[in-house]
Amino acid sequence: MEEDGKIASVHSTVFKESQNLQGKCSEINGYDFNQGLDYSRLFTSMLTTGFQATNLGEAIQVVNQMLDWRLADEDVVDDCGEEERDVKFRESVKCKVFLGFTSNLVSSGLRDVFRYLVEHHFVDVVVTTAGGIEEDLIKCLAPTYKGDFALAGADLRSKGLNRIGNLLVPNGNYCKFEDWIIPIFDQMLKEQVEQACGVAIFRNVLWTPSKLIARLGKEINDERSCGLCILTMFLLAMFQNNVSVYCPSITDGSLGDMLYFHSFRSPGLVVDLVQDIRAMNGEAVHADLRKTGMIILGGGLPKHHICNANMMRNGADYAVFINTAQEYDGSDSGARPDEAVSWGKIRGSAKTVKVHCDATIAFPLLVAETFAKKVIKTTTS
Repeated sequence: MEEDGKIASVHSTVFKESQNLQGKCSEINGYDFNQGLDYSRLFTSMLTTGFQATNLGEAIQVVNQMLDWRLADEDVVDDCGEEERDVKFRESVKCKVFLGFTSNLVSSGLRDVFRYLVEHHFVDVVVTTAGGIEEDLIKCLAPTYKGDFALAGADLRSKGLNRIGNLLVPNGNYCKFEDWIIPIFDQMLKEQVEQACGVAIFRNVLWTPSKLIARLGKEINDERSCGLCILTMFLLAMFQNNVSVYCPSITDGSLGDMLYFHSFRSPGLVVDLVQDIRAMNGEAVHADLRKTGMIILGGGLPKHHICNANMMRNGADYAVFINTAQEYDGSDSGARPDEAVSWGKIRGSAKTVKVHCDATIAFPLLVAETFAKKVIKTTTS
């Protein structure tokens, strides 16, 4: 009898009654290839596949919500002005989209995806690192090549080849970059000095990282001797489409090297960070009636800079993070969206998701099911 009681106790422990989840949670099902190949249905099936496939499916949903939102979706408040009551005006007010990415992603083929998004006016503000700017420019002068993660560093160094993961950048690319950019710095210094002397044509010339970047975009637009088609360049697309691009770490890369050497050759060029932090925070503060959404690939500076700006408006309304960093070391790079909620960088009511995945895999798939679909739909209609 005692043994029977123990077995009954063990049985009840192993076969504990479950809460009924029917109708409360989605059932897990994958894609059935017996039904043929339908990419849209394949992407939709990610939502019920589980693990990071589900997170990517949720990221697709959040981005589509971000793109579809209009002020007309919200109730009209009693004390708003006449313009805010106008139906056409309310339909025209869209979510303000902040896009952030690390420099290695520009070294990769994602550069072409970024250019596509800017070209079609899908993003309003871009934040990247110095490498994100210079790699875009350098690719107009010479290509980056596919290598291997296992290539020996000492051997590559002896051959003048720089490795970025499994990508190879010949050091000669940076020599070409120097030849191209130093004369531009000379002209920028000239304009700065002449402005200080009161020359009318150069009034209000006070260089900031964003103004420097815009100038480089303009110069590459005028440059016809580049070895590659400049139409692939996202920086040119930003210049042409009036998209704001910020890089507070403008000296942390080859651009910094060029500024360093230029400061000995022709001292005096000044790049002011304070103007840009006012402008960047203003992008969020003055979003006014618009909701804001953040799409951030990788971590580090771009992630924090965008989140911190949105803190100035009590948080973003949408957030999608794609990176492989973990939160256990307390880094901002690995932090999940909920940590940003605690700082007021994302609203408690926001739609958010983090996809733990290499952005070169996840982001093209996300773009295919969100931004690109909008272009195809518009073109078809």
